[in-house]
Amino acid sequence: MQTGIIIAGPRGKMGSEAVRMVNNEETFKLIACIDRKNGGKTLNDIESLPNLDVPIFEDPEKCFQETEADVLIDLTVAEAGYEHTKLALLYSVRPVVGTSGFSRDQIAALEDLSETHGIGCIIAPNFAVGAVLMMQFAKTAAKYLPDVEIIEKHHDQKLDAPSGTAVKTANLMEETRQSKQQGHPDEEEKLEGARGAESDGIHIHSVRLPGLVAHQEVLFGGPGQTLTIKHDSYNRASFMEGVKLSVNKVMGLNKLIYGLENLLE
Repeated sequence: MQTGIIIAGPRGKMGSEAVRMVNNEETFKLIACIDRKNGGKTLNDIESLPNLDVPIFEDPEKCFQETEADVLIDLTVAEAGYEHTKLALLYSVRPVVGTSGFSRDQIAALEDLSETHGIGCIIAPNFAVGAVLMMQFAKTAAKYLPDVEIIEKHHDQKLDAPSGTAVKTANLMEETRQSKQQGHPDEEEKLEGARGAESDGIHIHSVRLPGLVAHQEVLFGGPGQTLTIKHDSYNRASFMEGVKLSVNKVMGLNKLIYGLENLLE
């Protein structure tokens, strides 16, 4: 039996990779796509996408009303992704969301909606399994080396900073790390922002350059030693195994799961 899937954002770099992944997976079936333009067309009308007779909807609610799907894969931007996820839950379609930039309040609201309707939902700041392992290793290390900074590097078209992965990494480390302010107590920024953003004393630095995809280093320091935990995604295919895993796992859930690490055994 195939899992029927809607993809939001099929023209994006992540979305187009997801279209190809779903099309190549025997147990998945692409039912429709949600796109902010090209409504009324099909994927085979879009030159850069696979030659598939799959309808495109500009109105997400109309898409959910007129199709029968099991899962929504959303790889858009935070504002659109939040609305798509809410609608999917209301129409009993299970969201798998790789959109970055949701606030804690938005995630809490989606958790309530998911639990109220008993519909599974997965939100993952990063679908690369290696990135998830990097975050888990950082969480463990932070218990023993509480002086830590994060450097995250992404392509120059990314809209949110810091990345969802960096925020999630900091949140995980805060669970094990003794809270402290780092650096000299009289430290002064000669240029505003030189020390980056801060979460519970952890400094987070964002780099945006063409040629990058998704990269993060977590740097720990202690007396006479440093530890660096690093992950690099060189292309967007690196995220697809995590998306595939999430589609399969969400079918058995009745609540929201935040973070791919919660799906790994």
